[in-house]
Amino acid sequence: MDKLRKILDKTLELVCMTLLAFMVLLGTWQIITRYVLNNPSTVSEDLLIFSFVWMALLGSAYVFGKRDHMTMVFFKEKFQAKDPKRKIALDILAELVVMIFSALVLVLGGIQISNLAMGQISPALGIPMGYIYLALPLSGVITIIYNILNLADIKKSISDLKTLANNN
Repeated sequence: MDKLRKILDKTLELVCMTLLAFMVLLGTWQIITRYVLNNPSTVSEDLLIFSFVWMALLGSAYVFGKRDHMTMVFFKEKFQAKDPKRKIALDILAELVVMIFSALVLVLGGIQISNLAMGQISPALGIPMGYIYLALPLSGVITIIYNILNLADIKKSISDLKTLANNN
């Protein structure tokens, strides 16, 4: 499981860094063509927007997998107190809620919107917009994979707690 997480982390890191570097270069090119050459690039704006969408969605899946996402600390601290059982129960609940959201909204909704948008063509790039929207289900699938890995980590922590309790 740890090997899968490391591979997924490294892949998403590389993809997001590449997209960011591409966006910086493309933004620079857009500025040069607009203000220096007085002949704005027609494709750079669309490519920047589409790259940003992909980077944001894949980046959010990556951050979720690293468990560096935003949390509501007040609620987390209030409800977990110092009870490890309650903490584990809330962690499982949070993983399940995110998994359900990812499956229904990102994966199923993303597939539906991608299919609907396949008939719409991007004017500047000439590609079906459905390909742009495929970032939604892909991000959802990656998030679900991370959910499964996180639940496995929680299960391991439950086993560790039981072992610790039995030794005392």
